[in-house]
Amino acid sequence: MRKDIMGVTFDDVTLAEAAAAGETLAAGPGFAYVVTPNPEIVNLARRAEDYRQVLNGAALVLPDGIGVVHAARILGTPLQGRVPGIDFATALVARLAQSGGRLFLLGAKPGVAEQAGENLRRQYPGLTICGTHHGYFQDSGPVVQAIRAARADVVFVCLGAPKQEYWMAQQGPATGAHLMVGLGGVLDVYAGNVKRAPALWQKLGLEWCYRLLHQPSRIGRMAKLPLFLVEAAGEKRKRGRA
Repeated sequence: MRKDIMGVTFDDVTLAEAAAAGETLAAGPGFAYVVTPNPEIVNLARRAEDYRQVLNGAALVLPDGIGVVHAARILGTPLQGRVPGIDFATALVARLAQSGGRLFLLGAKPGVAEQAGENLRRQYPGLTICGTHHGYFQDSGPVVQAIRAARADVVFVCLGAPKQEYWMAQQGPATGAHLMVGLGGVLDVYAGNVKRAPALWQKLGLEWCYRLLHQPSRIGRMAKLPLFLVEAAGEKRKRGRA
């Protein structure tokens, strides 16, 4: 069941349910993509109808940011909880290692995807990384061909929003892959270039705070979260009057 949070319709699923659905999509005959919106992405979608359509056209729309979970509660349409993109990706990787699925890593600076792939292979014996490509490209044609030649089942697309979502929707079917997942900066985490918040911070929904402490330059982006929740309250009042 999907729930409308400020115009973006999120799947109300647990991490386990999302991972199981992702595995099914990866093994399917067609093409599908997964998006993981946080409040910043939702705000982008509120300003751009075509981007909102791309998000809502995904096979899975997962609530990556704790702000989305809070907004859902304010709107009276609570979600079961946050499903961080990196947690979904990691759960899917574990399943691919067991099933023999083929994973392609796309995005980040040159060399990052390769290091991420090496680290993932060490952590998940049996995982097939069938190819990598950095995110600094102008022409999508060679990238599409590389993914097709690699016979990828799943592609982690880490180009940043909104580019990665547009790219998956527009280019994905031509790659021959069964599933693409938009994951922002996840490859830098897998490569060891960015440290994720400790488990306790994640559990308390304070991963955003940990990132801010280690990346003060994000203060401008983080400052928008309270405004997002205020706007959610305003949306709630509008729905009550409708």
